[in-house]
Amino acid sequence: MSSDTFKWQDRGTAWKGIGIYHVTLTIPNREPLLGELIIPDNDPSKAEVKRTQLGEDLVDCLMHLYEHYPEVRILQFCLMPDHLHAIWYVRQAMPSGIMSVARGFWQAAKKLGRSYTSSFSPNTIRDKERSQVLFSEMPFVRPLVHEGQLRSMIRYVQLNPVRLATKRLKPGFFCVQTGIEIAGRTYSGVGNIHLLQCEHYSPVHVRSMWVKDAEEHGYDQPLRDYMNGCVLAARHGTILISPFISKQEQAVMSVLLKENLLFIYLADNGFRDYYKPSDALFDAVAAGRVLILSPWEYNPSKKHISRADCVALNTMAEEICASN
Repeated sequence: MSSDTFKWQDRGTAWKGIGIYHVTLTIPNREPLLGELIIPDNDPSKAEVKRTQLGEDLVDCLMHLYEHYPEVRILQFCLMPDHLHAIWYVRQAMPSGIMSVARGFWQAAKKLGRSYTSSFSPNTIRDKERSQVLFSEMPFVRPLVHEGQLRSMIRYVQLNPVRLATKRLKPGFFCVQTGIEIAGRTYSGVGNIHLLQCEHYSPVHVRSMWVKDAEEHGYDQPLRDYMNGCVLAARHGTILISPFISKQEQAVMSVLLKENLLFIYLADNGFRDYYKPSDALFDAVAAGRVLILSPWEYNPSKKHISRADCVALNTMAEEICASN
């Protein structure tokens, strides 16, 4: 699907009019009331979610959203056992903002939840708790602000069953491990912890002077030599460690991922509940080729990495290399 066919919101107009939004509605206690994950032949690529009646009703509610909000089009959705992802495209300005649409959808979902819980007698404490929390939290709404996000978000929504299946088949690599002590610091991690027991390590830290020489003076030999040297070292078994912040460092990481090489990625935020690595890292983590480490607790309000964080993470990469 080409994102060129969509009109994108002007900066500063999120929530108020035309725009594309990622919407997630979750059962707070994560009970699989909406469907069951099926993994034929233990092959994650074949994974699908068999919907319960409640799940079918919730999808039907979503697909009829346009009857109440004709300005909204559903671009993509995916029902999971305990939550629903959807991408909404608001094609023209509405009398009220996107949150009123989310609130209306939420009210309809809660009505379905009440109908569901009335179908059984809450004779146990568990059932009583379930009837009180079903769809008790308003959907999470995230605006997409540039075209590249749409393609990535559609892929993310489509691959949700595949990723959940992969996590269930390989739980060790996706379980958040805490209390990892390295060089006097404590980290949390996701991925192959055994990458901390290898023989050779090297940080990846592209110096700003190399980039300046390349961009302003056309002298890129030191930069190219360094980046090529990093890749050659990884090909010979060295474990590269970095937050991979600059575009040049990210280019090195792209080669590592493409060539199935091993590395340790230092993240600038901790791991939220039900954490899943991004598209670029997910398959590599599942295959045991990557360890993601973070020294910090998860901060849901954090949007951008600071210069202080960059300096700290690069220092940590050097510490980890020196301690092994």
